[in-house]
Amino acid sequence: MNGLEMLKEREKLSDQCDICKKTFSNKGNLTVHKCIDPGGKKYYCDICGKSFSQKSYLTHHKFVYTGEKPHHCDICGKSFSKKYNLTKHKSIHTGEKPYQCCICGKSFSHRSSLDSHKHIHTGEKPHHCDVCGKSFSQKSSLNSHKYIHTGEKPYRCDICGKSFTQKCSLTHHKYTHTGEKPYQCDICGKSFSQRRGLTYHKYTHTGEKPYKCDICGKSFSQKGHLTYHKSVHTGEKPYQCDICDKSFSSKSHLTTHKLTHTREKPHHCDICGKLFSQKGTLLTHKSVHTGEKPYHCDICDKSFSSKSHLTTHKLTHTGEKPYHCDICGKSFSQKSYLDSHKSVHTGKSFSVEYAVYTYKRIHTGEKLCDCDV
Repeated sequence: MNGLEMLKEREKLSDQCDICKKTFSNKGNLTVHKCIDPGGKKYYCDICGKSFSQKSYLTHHKFVYTGEKPHHCDICGKSFSKKYNLTKHKSIHTGEKPYQCCICGKSFSHRSSLDSHKHIHTGEKPHHCDVCGKSFSQKSSLNSHKYIHTGEKPYRCDICGKSFTQKCSLTHHKYTHTGEKPYQCDICGKSFSQRRGLTYHKYTHTGEKPYKCDICGKSFSQKGHLTYHKSVHTGEKPYQCDICDKSFSSKSHLTTHKLTHTREKPHHCDICGKLFSQKGTLLTHKSVHTGEKPYHCDICDKSFSSKSHLTTHKLTHTGEKPYHCDICGKSFSQKSYLDSHKSVHTGKSFSVEYAVYTYKRIHTGEKLCDCDV
């Protein structure tokens, strides 16, 4: 070993932790590291007793109790308790995405977002619920999931009083009051109230479907669609109505179902005034007035007014029958067909068949019963 190498080795040892032997590039980092060893968290919160290795961590922690947000965005004025969160927020305005996935090339504005995204490729779910054992790829998803067990909704809208399990859900909900849509598509200019909405929208331009079912291989552009699709295979229905105990495979279906009890129809057509319980039904209805059919089949070019109609239509090309009768095992391409079929087992087949028979006669003009007078 020459003199230069000996000097470097000596410097390296001088910045080495004498407890765990970990080395650092400078003495400042070593000092911080030493504070993190057991018993070394010397900054205590006088409110809850939690301890921290650095005074700055304690300062930021106290903002939880004081509500103080000293870091302000000079573009939109939004405030944050941590400077790091302000830096993350500014990427919304700049559009900067310096962190790129080496597998699919997708870019992110934050390193943590990239790390979470990579779990999609690896299938890794390192965060486990200690109540039911369910696993998640992101810690935030686990925290939100836990509210299912506790029923807690700590984030409350100060305008209408509605409560949410996640802070981001509350933020997005408030846009329904303000009408704000801060996320704009740089391809077609369409705006969205949620970043997730913009991300999913862009897939309509790129055709990308990053969420793949590990059972049948079918791909989806939205994670929620994949989760709902998997329930077809598993039969799982974790969302239960607290009024009639009926269960559903997705939260949105439960929310829609509850409107049948309250008879609430919050969505109204601004053309004819007709009311609807679901926003999707309203949008489909509006096509009656506009004649618009924005959903095109890429196989035969046939167009439809709703995405669900297009999805159902595509099954005629693929021959797929995802709805299975749990009594006899027969498969169907549409849920309505399965529901009609089940009446064969329950003894209601005659009424269903007669309804279909009557319906067909209306269209054919057939009149089999003559008045004898």
